[in-house]
Amino acid sequence: MARMVTVGAAQLGPVARSESRREVMSRLIRLMDVSARMGVDLIVYPEAALTAFFPHWWIEDESELDSYFEREMPSPATRPLFEAAARHRIGFHLGYCEIAQEAGRKRRFNTSVLVGKDGRIIGKYRKIHLPGHADHRPQHPYQNLEKRYFEVGNLGFPVWKAFGGKVGMMICNDRRWPESYRVMGLQGVELIVLGYNTPVHNPEMPEADDLGGFHNHLVMQSGAYQNSTWVVGVAKAGVEEAVDQIGQSCIIAPSGEIVAQCTTLGDEIAVARCDLDLCTAYKNSIFDFSLHRRPEHYKLILERTGVGEPLGGPG
Repeated sequence: MARMVTVGAAQLGPVARSESRREVMSRLIRLMDVSARMGVDLIVYPEAALTAFFPHWWIEDESELDSYFEREMPSPATRPLFEAAARHRIGFHLGYCEIAQEAGRKRRFNTSVLVGKDGRIIGKYRKIHLPGHADHRPQHPYQNLEKRYFEVGNLGFPVWKAFGGKVGMMICNDRRWPESYRVMGLQGVELIVLGYNTPVHNPEMPEADDLGGFHNHLVMQSGAYQNSTWVVGVAKAGVEEAVDQIGQSCIIAPSGEIVAQCTTLGDEIAVARCDLDLCTAYKNSIFDFSLHRRPEHYKLILERTGVGEPLGGPG
């Protein structure tokens, strides 16, 4: 019997800087209500879904910066979403910005949680591949200050047994790095969920602006195929506080094919029935790591070139 999970990619349009958590929460719950009528088991929201994407601005006031973060999850503002999930019996993935008290100090992370159909948190992930810069670059039309506002995630790339399979998370720029997928692929991941806020314009490499949409899908499709997993990538899209962000939220099969995609830059749901057993077909043939993958050969090559150590895993 096939292991089917119906997934909804819940794209968001722009969130205004003046928009309250309560207003954003009503949009998230509205998308969940629609998903419930469509029989969705798991709804996936974008990165930093609760506010406008503040790393695009230079912020010096500590209290203003803290206002974009959650100190607990569920927080008072997000509790209605957890309650709606339990009421509808729908799981969800939510990206948000987290303040944590760890090692005797305040730490800030770009974070996501995976929540079950009972409204309880299954797992948490903190973004590892932080893009951008930490210095002020007023010559640019917007900033990309994740290196200033966030610390590198310290939870690794775990995989959880959930929704009838093995589920992992990543966030935005993580999707561009093959190691993100491979670490989870070595754990047998069958469904990767992720959110992103990706501008159309790249001030550091404007000549590639026209390729942004292509590259967005390229990395997720290749990661899905090479690691025999479903990938669900969900955007916060449209022109948000003068920053034009790509959409293209999509659901990708282990074959690398896009099976569902949003067609607007606003609040929208794309839904697909995902057969997790399709992962097994690829894991047991083309991408049978134990049969075909040879880490000891990578190690020999790297030793000869002086590059460093390869990823470990079965071999």
